[in-house]
Amino acid sequence: MNFIAGSERVAGHTHVLLITTGSVASIKAPLIVEELLKYRDVKVEVVSTKPSLAFFDARNVQAVGGRVWTDDHEWLGSYQVGDPILHIELRRWADVVLVAPCSANTLAKIAGGLCDNLATCVLRALAPTTPTYIFPAMNTLMYEHPLTVEHLRIVREVVEYNVVGPIGKNLACGDVGLGAMTEWRDIVKIVVDRFHLRLKS
Repeated sequence: MNFIAGSERVAGHTHVLLITTGSVASIKAPLIVEELLKYRDVKVEVVSTKPSLAFFDARNVQAVGGRVWTDDHEWLGSYQVGDPILHIELRRWADVVLVAPCSANTLAKIAGGLCDNLATCVLRALAPTTPTYIFPAMNTLMYEHPLTVEHLRIVREVVEYNVVGPIGKNLACGDVGLGAMTEWRDIVKIVVDRFHLRLKS
Protein backbone atom coordinates (compact mmCIF):
# COMPACT_ATOMS: atom_id res chain seq x y z
CA MET A 1 0.00 0.00 0.00
CA ASN A 2 1.70 3.17 -1.20
CA PHE A 3 1.19 6.62 0.29
CA ILE A 4 2.14 9.54 -1.95
CA ALA A 5 1.92 12.98 -0.35
CA GLY A 6 1.27 14.72 -3.65
CA SER A 7 -1.86 12.70 -4.33
CA GLU A 8 -3.02 12.47 -0.70
CA ARG A 9 -2.87 16.17 0.11
CA VAL A 10 -6.06 18.09 -0.65
CA ALA A 11 -5.92 21.85 -1.28
CA GLY A 12 -7.54 23.89 1.46
CA HIS A 13 -7.48 21.03 3.96
CA THR A 14 -5.65 20.69 7.27
CA HIS A 15 -3.59 17.50 7.33
CA VAL A 16 -3.15 16.15 10.86
CA LEU A 17 -0.65 13.39 11.60
CA LEU A 18 -1.30 11.65 14.91
CA ILE A 19 1.55 9.52 16.28
CA THR A 20 0.70 7.02 19.01
CA THR A 21 3.35 5.36 21.17
CA GLY A 22 3.54 2.74 23.92
CA SER A 23 1.42 4.29 26.63
CA VAL A 24 -2.02 3.17 27.76
CA ALA A 25 -3.27 6.62 26.71
CA SER A 26 -3.09 5.35 23.12
CA ILE A 27 -6.54 4.00 23.85
CA LYS A 28 -7.77 7.53 23.08
CA ALA A 29 -6.53 7.47 19.46
CA PRO A 30 -9.88 6.55 17.86
CA LEU A 31 -11.61 9.30 19.85
CA ILE A 32 -9.07 11.93 18.73
CA VAL A 33 -9.43 10.90 15.08
CA GLU A 34 -13.21 10.79 15.22
CA GLU A 35 -13.43 14.22 16.84
CA LEU A 36 -11.00 15.86 14.39
CA LEU A 37 -12.97 14.50 11.45
CA LYS A 38 -16.09 16.30 12.69
CA TYR A 39 -14.47 19.49 11.41
CA ARG A 40 -14.54 20.77 7.86
CA ASP A 41 -11.65 20.13 5.51
CA VAL A 42 -9.61 17.96 7.85
CA LYS A 43 -7.71 14.81 6.96
CA VAL A 44 -6.09 12.57 9.57
CA GLU A 45 -3.47 9.86 9.29
CA VAL A 46 -2.17 7.82 12.23
CA VAL A 47 1.32 6.40 12.72
CA SER A 48 1.49 3.83 15.49
CA THR A 49 4.39 2.09 17.15
CA LYS A 50 3.93 -1.62 17.76
CA PRO A 51 3.58 -1.19 21.56
CA SER A 52 0.82 1.40 21.12
CA LEU A 53 -1.34 -1.12 19.26
CA ALA A 54 -1.67 -3.09 22.50
CA PHE A 55 -4.09 -0.39 23.63
CA PHE A 56 -6.41 0.14 20.65
CA ASP A 57 -7.61 -1.66 17.56
CA ALA A 58 -6.53 -0.05 14.29
CA ARG A 59 -9.90 -1.05 12.85
CA ASN A 60 -11.58 1.41 15.21
CA VAL A 61 -9.57 4.23 13.64
CA GLN A 62 -10.40 3.00 10.16
CA ALA A 63 -14.08 2.83 11.09
CA VAL A 64 -14.19 6.58 11.73
CA GLY A 65 -12.27 7.52 8.59
CA GLY A 66 -8.56 7.33 9.44
CA ARG A 67 -5.73 5.01 8.47
CA VAL A 68 -3.07 3.49 10.71
CA TRP A 69 0.50 3.16 9.43
CA THR A 70 3.08 0.96 11.15
CA ASP A 71 6.63 -0.25 10.67
CA ASP A 72 5.24 -3.03 8.48
CA HIS A 73 4.24 -0.44 5.86
CA GLU A 74 7.66 1.23 5.66
CA TRP A 75 9.85 -1.27 3.84
CA LEU A 76 7.98 -3.96 1.95
CA GLY A 77 11.01 -5.91 0.74
CA SER A 78 10.74 -4.85 -2.88
CA TYR A 79 12.16 -1.32 -2.76
CA GLN A 80 13.51 0.19 -5.98
CA VAL A 81 15.39 3.48 -6.24
CA GLY A 82 12.81 6.19 -6.82
CA ASP A 83 10.01 4.39 -4.96
CA PRO A 84 8.19 6.49 -2.35
CA ILE A 85 9.52 6.23 1.21
CA LEU A 86 6.67 6.26 3.70
CA HIS A 87 8.24 8.37 6.45
CA ILE A 88 9.25 11.02 3.90
CA GLU A 89 5.82 11.05 2.27
CA LEU A 90 4.08 11.38 5.62
CA ARG A 91 6.23 14.32 6.68
CA ARG A 92 5.55 16.00 3.31
CA TRP A 93 1.84 15.43 3.87
CA ALA A 94 1.54 16.70 7.46
CA ASP A 95 0.55 20.25 8.36
CA VAL A 96 0.73 19.46 12.07
CA VAL A 97 2.04 16.51 14.07
CA LEU A 98 0.65 15.31 17.40
CA VAL A 99 2.60 12.74 19.41
CA ALA A 100 -0.26 11.67 21.66
CA PRO A 101 0.66 9.91 23.79
CA CYS A 102 4.43 10.26 23.94
CA SER A 103 5.86 7.46 26.09
CA ALA A 104 9.07 7.79 28.09
CA ASN A 105 10.74 5.50 25.56
CA THR A 106 9.76 7.57 22.53
CA LEU A 107 10.63 10.79 24.35
CA ALA A 108 14.12 9.42 24.98
CA LYS A 109 14.46 8.44 21.33
CA ILE A 110 13.43 11.90 20.13
CA ALA A 111 15.87 13.58 22.53
CA GLY A 112 18.65 11.26 21.41
CA GLY A 113 17.91 11.59 17.72
CA LEU A 114 17.11 7.91 17.29
CA CYS A 115 14.97 6.84 14.36
CA ASP A 116 14.47 3.10 14.61
CA ASN A 117 10.79 2.87 13.70
CA LEU A 118 8.32 4.63 11.42
CA ALA A 119 7.23 7.11 14.09
CA THR A 120 10.71 8.32 14.99
CA CYS A 121 11.79 8.36 11.33
CA VAL A 122 8.89 10.70 10.54
CA LEU A 123 9.85 12.96 13.44
CA ARG A 124 13.52 13.05 12.48
CA ALA A 125 12.59 13.89 8.87
CA LEU A 126 10.20 16.73 9.73
CA ALA A 127 10.87 20.23 8.50
CA PRO A 128 11.53 22.60 11.43
CA THR A 129 8.55 24.65 10.26
CA THR A 130 6.06 21.83 10.86
CA PRO A 131 4.26 22.51 14.14
CA THR A 132 4.79 19.48 16.37
CA TYR A 133 3.18 18.82 19.74
CA ILE A 134 4.41 16.29 22.30
CA PHE A 135 1.95 15.02 24.90
CA PRO A 136 3.93 13.06 27.52
CA ALA A 137 2.20 10.13 29.23
CA MET A 138 3.93 7.91 31.75
CA ASN A 139 4.05 6.90 35.41
CA THR A 140 4.76 9.75 37.83
CA LEU A 141 8.20 8.47 38.84
CA MET A 142 9.13 7.98 35.19
CA TYR A 143 8.05 11.57 34.51
CA GLU A 144 10.05 12.87 37.49
CA HIS A 145 13.17 10.88 36.56
CA PRO A 146 16.21 13.14 35.94
CA LEU A 147 16.61 11.78 32.42
CA THR A 148 13.01 12.68 31.57
CA VAL A 149 13.65 16.22 32.78
CA GLU A 150 16.68 16.43 30.50
CA HIS A 151 14.88 14.86 27.55
CA LEU A 152 12.05 17.35 27.87
CA ARG A 153 14.55 20.20 27.98
CA ILE A 154 16.15 19.00 24.75
CA VAL A 155 12.77 18.53 23.07
CA ARG A 156 11.73 22.06 24.04
CA GLU A 157 14.97 23.98 23.62
CA VAL A 158 16.90 22.09 20.93
CA VAL A 159 14.27 20.37 18.80
CA GLU A 160 11.76 23.15 19.59
CA TYR A 161 8.66 21.02 19.79
CA ASN A 162 5.68 22.14 21.84
CA VAL A 163 5.36 20.06 25.01
CA VAL A 164 1.85 19.98 26.51
CA GLY A 165 1.14 18.27 29.82
CA PRO A 166 1.20 15.86 31.45
CA ILE A 167 -1.62 16.26 33.94
CA GLY A 168 -2.19 14.84 37.40
CA LYS A 169 -4.85 12.17 37.96
CA ASN A 170 -5.38 8.52 38.88
CA LEU A 171 -3.01 6.71 36.53
CA ALA A 172 -3.75 3.43 34.79
CA CYS A 173 -1.12 1.66 36.93
CA GLY A 174 -3.03 2.61 40.10
CA ASP A 175 -0.73 5.41 41.21
CA VAL A 176 -2.00 8.94 41.72
CA GLY A 177 0.14 11.79 40.42
CA LEU A 178 1.50 13.75 37.50
CA GLY A 179 2.01 11.81 34.29
CA ALA A 180 -1.29 11.37 32.50
CA MET A 181 -1.71 12.56 28.92
CA THR A 182 -3.52 15.84 28.37
CA GLU A 183 -7.26 15.22 27.98
CA TRP A 184 -7.97 14.13 24.42
CA ARG A 185 -10.56 16.86 23.82
CA ASP A 186 -7.96 19.47 24.78
CA ILE A 187 -5.56 17.94 22.26
CA VAL A 188 -8.17 18.32 19.54
CA LYS A 189 -8.83 21.90 20.66
CA ILE A 190 -5.18 22.82 20.08
CA VAL A 191 -5.55 21.88 16.41
CA VAL A 192 -8.97 23.52 16.12
CA ASP A 193 -7.70 26.80 17.55
CA ARG A 194 -4.44 26.84 15.60
CA PHE A 195 -6.08 26.24 12.23
CA HIS A 196 -9.39 27.99 12.95
CA LEU A 197 -11.38 24.88 12.15
CA ARG A 198 -15.15 24.88 11.89
CA LEU A 199 -17.51 22.02 12.59
CA LYS A 200 -19.27 20.40 9.67
CA SER A 201 -22.86 21.55 9.38
